[in-house]
Amino acid sequence: MPKMSISEVKAMLAAEKANALAAMSAAQLAEERADAMDYYLGDMSKDMPAQDGRSRAVSTDVSDTIEGLMPSLMDIFAGSDEVVRFEPVGPEDVAAAQQETDYVNHVFMQQNGGFMILYSFIKDALLSSRVS
Repeated sequence: MPKMSISEVKAMLAAEKANALAAMSAAQLAEERADAMDYYLGDMSKDMPAQDGRSRAVSTDVSDTIEGLMPSLMDIFAGSDEVVRFEPVGPEDVAAAQQETDYVNHVFMQQNGGFMILYSFIKDALLSSRVS
Protein backbone atom coordinates (compact mmCIF):
# COMPACT_ATOMS: atom_id res chain seq x y z
CA MET A 1 0.00 0.00 0.00
CA PRO A 2 1.47 3.38 -0.97
CA LYS A 3 2.26 5.86 1.74
CA MET A 4 -0.44 8.49 2.32
CA SER A 5 0.39 12.14 2.16
CA ILE A 6 -0.28 14.47 5.08
CA SER A 7 -3.21 16.08 3.23
CA GLU A 8 -4.75 12.65 2.52
CA VAL A 9 -4.44 11.67 6.19
CA LYS A 10 -6.01 14.97 7.28
CA ALA A 11 -8.86 14.51 4.80
CA MET A 12 -9.47 10.95 5.99
CA LEU A 13 -9.44 12.01 9.65
CA ALA A 14 -11.79 14.92 8.94
CA ALA A 15 -14.22 12.54 7.24
CA GLU A 16 -14.05 10.08 10.13
CA LYS A 17 -14.61 12.90 12.64
CA ALA A 18 -17.65 14.11 10.69
CA ASN A 19 -19.07 10.57 10.62
CA ALA A 20 -18.53 10.17 14.36
CA LEU A 21 -20.20 13.49 15.15
CA ALA A 22 -23.14 12.61 12.90
CA ALA A 23 -23.56 9.30 14.70
CA MET A 24 -23.51 11.04 18.08
CA SER A 25 -26.19 13.50 17.04
CA ALA A 26 -28.26 10.67 15.51
CA ALA A 27 -28.05 8.76 18.80
CA GLN A 28 -29.07 11.87 20.71
CA LEU A 29 -31.97 12.46 18.33
CA ALA A 30 -33.09 8.84 18.73
CA GLU A 31 -33.03 9.22 22.51
CA GLU A 32 -35.03 12.45 22.36
CA ARG A 33 -37.60 10.82 20.08
CA ALA A 34 -37.89 7.84 22.42
CA ASP A 35 -38.42 10.21 25.37
CA ALA A 36 -41.08 12.14 23.43
CA MET A 37 -42.91 8.88 22.67
CA ASP A 38 -42.75 7.84 26.33
CA TYR A 39 -44.25 11.18 27.38
CA TYR A 40 -46.89 10.88 24.69
CA LEU A 41 -47.86 7.48 26.06
CA GLY A 42 -47.95 8.85 29.61
CA ASP A 43 -44.75 7.18 30.84
CA MET A 44 -42.93 9.74 32.96
CA SER A 45 -40.94 7.22 35.03
CA LYS A 46 -37.58 8.24 33.53
CA ASP A 47 -37.78 11.87 34.68
CA MET A 48 -40.39 11.73 37.42
CA PRO A 49 -40.54 8.32 39.11
CA ALA A 50 -43.63 7.73 41.19
CA GLN A 51 -43.08 7.85 44.92
CA ASP A 52 -44.31 5.05 47.17
CA GLY A 53 -47.72 5.75 48.58
CA ARG A 54 -48.42 8.49 46.03
CA SER A 55 -50.66 8.49 43.00
CA ARG A 56 -49.25 7.17 39.76
CA ALA A 57 -51.84 9.00 37.65
CA VAL A 58 -50.45 10.86 34.65
CA SER A 59 -52.27 13.40 32.51
CA THR A 60 -52.40 12.54 28.83
CA ASP A 61 -53.20 16.07 27.64
CA VAL A 62 -50.43 16.07 25.03
CA SER A 63 -51.57 12.76 23.55
CA ASP A 64 -55.22 13.86 23.61
CA THR A 65 -54.38 17.17 21.93
CA ILE A 66 -52.29 15.56 19.19
CA GLU A 67 -54.91 12.92 18.48
CA GLY A 68 -57.55 15.66 18.36
CA LEU A 69 -55.53 17.73 15.89
CA MET A 70 -54.59 14.92 13.50
CA PRO A 71 -57.94 14.59 11.64
CA SER A 72 -58.11 18.32 10.90
CA LEU A 73 -54.47 18.49 9.83
CA MET A 74 -54.82 15.44 7.60
CA ASP A 75 -57.91 16.98 6.01
CA ILE A 76 -55.92 20.13 5.24
CA PHE A 77 -52.94 18.31 3.71
CA ALA A 78 -54.50 15.19 2.19
CA GLY A 79 -58.22 15.89 2.02
CA SER A 80 -58.43 16.67 -1.69
CA ASP A 81 -57.52 14.92 -4.91
CA GLU A 82 -54.50 17.19 -5.29
CA VAL A 83 -51.82 17.28 -2.62
CA VAL A 84 -49.76 19.44 -4.96
CA ARG A 85 -50.79 21.54 -7.94
CA PHE A 86 -48.60 23.07 -10.63
CA GLU A 87 -49.85 26.42 -11.89
CA PRO A 88 -49.29 27.31 -15.53
CA VAL A 89 -47.24 30.42 -16.22
CA GLY A 90 -48.95 31.12 -19.53
CA PRO A 91 -51.74 29.66 -21.68
CA GLU A 92 -49.25 27.37 -23.42
CA ASP A 93 -48.41 25.75 -20.05
CA VAL A 94 -51.94 24.65 -19.07
CA ALA A 95 -51.74 21.08 -20.40
CA ALA A 96 -48.19 20.52 -19.10
CA ALA A 97 -49.08 21.88 -15.64
CA GLN A 98 -52.11 19.56 -15.43
CA GLN A 99 -50.02 16.58 -16.51
CA GLU A 100 -47.32 17.41 -13.96
CA THR A 101 -49.95 17.81 -11.25
CA ASP A 102 -51.54 14.44 -12.06
CA TYR A 103 -48.19 12.67 -12.23
CA VAL A 104 -46.73 14.04 -8.98
CA ASN A 105 -49.97 13.36 -7.08
CA HIS A 106 -50.07 9.80 -8.44
CA VAL A 107 -46.44 9.10 -7.56
CA PHE A 108 -46.75 10.58 -4.06
CA MET A 109 -50.17 9.27 -3.06
CA GLN A 110 -50.40 5.96 -4.93
CA GLN A 111 -46.87 4.68 -5.48
CA ASN A 112 -45.39 5.94 -2.21
CA GLY A 113 -48.29 5.78 0.24
CA GLY A 114 -48.45 9.55 0.60
CA PHE A 115 -51.27 9.56 3.13
CA MET A 116 -49.25 7.55 5.64
CA ILE A 117 -46.10 9.56 4.90
CA LEU A 118 -47.97 12.79 5.65
CA TYR A 119 -49.61 11.28 8.74
CA SER A 120 -46.29 10.07 10.14
CA PHE A 121 -44.52 13.33 9.29
CA ILE A 122 -47.17 15.53 10.92
CA LYS A 123 -47.50 13.37 14.03
CA ASP A 124 -43.73 13.16 14.41
CA ALA A 125 -43.49 16.94 14.10
CA LEU A 126 -46.13 17.42 16.79
CA LEU A 127 -44.41 14.92 19.07
CA SER A 128 -41.01 16.52 18.53
CA SER A 129 -41.99 20.15 18.98
CA ARG A 130 -40.96 21.79 22.19
CA VAL A 131 -42.43 24.74 23.98
CA SER A 132 -39.66 26.80 25.53
